[in-house]
Amino acid sequence: MERVYIGLGSNLATPLAQLRSALASLAALPHSNLIARSSFYASDPLGPADQPRYVNAVAALDTALSPLALLDRLQTIELEQGRTRKAERWGPRTLDLDILLFGNQKVDIARLTVPHYHMHARAFVLYPLAEIVPELHLPDGRTLSELLSACPFEGLQRLAEAAPE
Repeated sequence: MERVYIGLGSNLATPLAQLRSALASLAALPHSNLIARSSFYASDPLGPADQPRYVNAVAALDTALSPLALLDRLQTIELEQGRTRKAERWGPRTLDLDILLFGNQKVDIARLTVPHYHMHARAFVLYPLAEIVPELHLPDGRTLSELLSACPFEGLQRLAEAAPE
């Protein structure tokens, strides 16, 4: 089993409900156990500014699935929740599930890059991740606290009503 961290995001079709449904789907994945999840955070969108704010979270999962098998499962969950893949990057979406870290593995293939290629600069990833694993060390040796010190808590709002159960 590998400890995997997954970023969740939604800004369409009732985002809080989208994330709750996605977490239930993650908990039901075969050969996997949902270990923890962060609070939900509202965040400003990347890319086009004329879209709703996102709701984001991070989940910790122990899984025996391979990185590509997990990616396939996550993309199936996205599709089941109405995700439509478009050419436009960072546009509005019902659900986005990203593999942030897969144990200490480094994966760099056409379909998947792990650690996630831009997580180090995304407050909506780092702050929720810090809630569930504050002492994290990345595969390259950097610590989560180092990344947090270079990434201000700007554009984020912790949603108190959506705190973990």
